[in-house]
Amino acid sequence: MALFGLGGKKGAADAGADGGNKLAYDPLQAARALPWLVALLGALGLWCLIAGGLRLRDDSRQQVLEFARDDVVVAVRRTLNEHRQKLSARLASKAFTTALAAGDATAAAAALKQGWSELRRAELWPADLDARYQQLPRSGFGSLAAAEDALIRNGMAVRIVHAADGARVGLAVPVRGATAMVAYVELPVTRLESAVESPALPGGTYLALRQGQRSVIQRGEIELGESAEALGAKVPDSELRVAAAVPDAAATPFALDGLVSLVLGVVLLVLCGALWFVLRPRLLAAGGVGEVEAGPTLSDLQQTLPPVEPVARVKSREQDAVKPAARVPVVIDHRIFRAYDIRGVVGQSLDAGVAELIGQAIGSVMAEQGLDAIVVGRDGRLSGPELAHGLIEGLRKAGRHVIDIGMAPTPVVYFGGYHLRTGCGVAITGSHNPPDYNGFKIVVGGETLSGDAIRDLHARIAEDRLLTADTPGNLEERDIGEDYVQRIAGDIQIGQRLKVVVDAGNGVAGVLGPRVLEAIGADVTPLFCDIDGTFPNHHPDPSEPHNLEALVQMVQRLDADLGIAFDGDGDRLGVVTKAGKNIFPDRLLMLFAADVLERNPGAVIVYDVKCTGRLPVQILRHGGSPLMWKTGHSLIKSKMREVDAALAGEMSGHFFFAERWFGFDDGIYAAARLLEILDAREESPDAVFDALPDGVSTAEIKVEAPEGDPHAFVERFRMAATFEGARQTTLDGVRVDWADGWGLVRASNTTPVLVMRFDADSSAAMARIQQAFRDNLLRLEPDLQLPF
Repeated sequence: MALFGLGGKKGAADAGADGGNKLAYDPLQAARALPWLVALLGALGLWCLIAGGLRLRDDSRQQVLEFARDDVVVAVRRTLNEHRQKLSARLASKAFTTALAAGDATAAAAALKQGWSELRRAELWPADLDARYQQLPRSGFGSLAAAEDALIRNGMAVRIVHAADGARVGLAVPVRGATAMVAYVELPVTRLESAVESPALPGGTYLALRQGQRSVIQRGEIELGESAEALGAKVPDSELRVAAAVPDAAATPFALDGLVSLVLGVVLLVLCGALWFVLRPRLLAAGGVGEVEAGPTLSDLQQTLPPVEPVARVKSREQDAVKPAARVPVVIDHRIFRAYDIRGVVGQSLDAGVAELIGQAIGSVMAEQGLDAIVVGRDGRLSGPELAHGLIEGLRKAGRHVIDIGMAPTPVVYFGGYHLRTGCGVAITGSHNPPDYNGFKIVVGGETLSGDAIRDLHARIAEDRLLTADTPGNLEERDIGEDYVQRIAGDIQIGQRLKVVVDAGNGVAGVLGPRVLEAIGADVTPLFCDIDGTFPNHHPDPSEPHNLEALVQMVQRLDADLGIAFDGDGDRLGVVTKAGKNIFPDRLLMLFAADVLERNPGAVIVYDVKCTGRLPVQILRHGGSPLMWKTGHSLIKSKMREVDAALAGEMSGHFFFAERWFGFDDGIYAAARLLEILDAREESPDAVFDALPDGVSTAEIKVEAPEGDPHAFVERFRMAATFEGARQTTLDGVRVDWADGWGLVRASNTTPVLVMRFDADSSAAMARIQQAFRDNLLRLEPDLQLPF
């Protein structure tokens, strides 16, 4: 088709008559083609006009919303400052200072309430906060978080907390009278609600006052909340933010500015009018006709779019008929029954016979709970097969069905309890202890045995309360390693091919650890991954820096992105960087917590007493609820279930993910989650770790306990030690916190040593804190060999 009639029939005839070869101009053909051009230009013009208008409206709406957001920031800040000023005035009042000096917390709280009608709660707590921690969750995570924040800041902290009647403003501040205390008050959020509700909002927008990732007060289109951080603004001097969102702005042709698009639309429509009403009549007249066949309309150009295996439960048997065995009560070393597992020296306190009795005791507990099947796995120690045989025989004597998965990391045993629907498992492992050690980590009915439950196994054996079934239980052998690998790889995949060196220390994670990381997309170089129960290269304990020296050298030699280390049974993780820096587990937990809290705002994060004081601050800043607890994998798992925590970690390198995983400690899975986080960041791994809050800290310091009894020494230390101007926590050992650092002495539950750790903001603070501990320790035990 010739758009303006060039080369048409009439033009060809005229050219022949003239005897020339020039293309002729045909007005009639041009008039017939013109509607197509007008339709296209008109459609484009209307698009530009409408889209430009909508874009201007959206830009104006966002500007109005930003003004409203800024007004809320000012009003919230003003309200919080007024609350702070009122609290400061009452803290300085004579009634309060007198009561505080006398150590009368009740009178001091009454002095805070006096004349303050808004106040809903006023209390004073001992600065160690032990009672508050023991009362969780009833005591409230929010109030405890505010108190911890105040102690860390050594100043007033403000936080939105939850009470029975809804949200409140909580203020906490450390005070010192007869003893160190924390003053805590709560006020209604009515004034904050008024601050958020007062500004007029444009239609279809969203505004919220947030703490962490949780919206405390929100209004407008709630579904816009997920994108509200893009227009968020921080409330100065607080952890609060005002988030705001508008719907996606209207798209304009060629991504033009709204005003430019609007002007272009007008120009195109004016041009269409000129073509149709001015040019078309002239073309028709020149062609010698008054009418022309109508061309297509806009509607003619439109295209019609086309319309648009039940999980089988493992049935538990009826409790088997059992007969008491006619045997003399057994004398067994009670010291192998530790706080959170069973562990002893093979050939001295542990052998196949003891393992059989332990298996029968576990089977007896299972029978009482109506549990039928159990998974058994072992690490790579030379004594493993012998102990596994004894344990399995004992379990079968009690009538239990045993699924033997052979040599496998401890996390795979835990995984088997879920994957095979047994809810029970025993990992035969000496963990990070020397080669002549071995032991048992036990799960019954989904609960990791610890404390009294471990001691009850000993009592059953010593008192001959072991059950013997009429028919021994069955034995089944299964390999679930590939199931474990695929379960992780099915959830985690990385885009970058991160180059990783994996050092398993010749432990049992040497096979599956590299396989998992390769399956998620990493480029893995194994180091000491041949399983050898004598651990010929170095001890499989990544918490000891000297055990990471070979890994650091290999990472630097290969120019790898990261070094990953596992302990002897694969439930602990160590990490080193290309720069040779050992990333302590409490700093790794900061990274894990930030990631988990992005998807689970307000979640509880549990950490042990050995972790840095900067960790709870990071958790609070990312909108989480930090909870410090006792060291020990089974104790941590129990606390996680009690408070429904999403994540937990220990300074020893145990990490427990309840989000997207099963809540047990798993060094291999933690390594995969770490690579997933690093893969999503544009910075190098070294840069990601360098951005985490840091200070001066020590690794775990292990000192031989006087008379081989660390628990007795720590109890004496707790009674005798004095630390001026500091807060003592006796949750697990003695932890002493100052404003610029802390120190800890606790008893190891696995070996006869004292475990110490120190963390400070500066080298000077570190020296002062260590000296204070040294003075107190040597005053109690002058012959103690301290490495600081």
